[in-house]
Amino acid sequence: MMQILKGLGVSAGKVTGKVRIAKAGKHDDSFGEGEILVTEITDPRMVLMMNKASAIICDIGGITSHPSILARELGIPCVVNTKDSTKKLKTGQEVMIDGTTGEVFLVR
Repeated sequence: MMQILKGLGVSAGKVTGKVRIAKAGKHDDSFGEGEILVTEITDPRMVLMMNKASAIICDIGGITSHPSILARELGIPCVVNTKDSTKKLKTGQEVMIDGTTGEVFLVR
């Protein structure tokens, strides 16, 4: 596996899954159970997707940002402040996220 992103790990855990890029502030009905939500930043309109997600990766955010708090409440890994996850990752890619170290690895 190759590390492709580094950010701030804000909710512990490791998970491997498929990426789903989502527009910030928009709900996507096709978001599937267990996908990894990748977005600029989450907001309350995205909570239904967050409930289905196995992990969250965001371009911006900090320890007390919306995705960080919700991910900890949901018990799923989260990495924020990656700067460009929505540009580097593509929907369908398989990645492993480490919510403790803030690293994201390309699986394939």
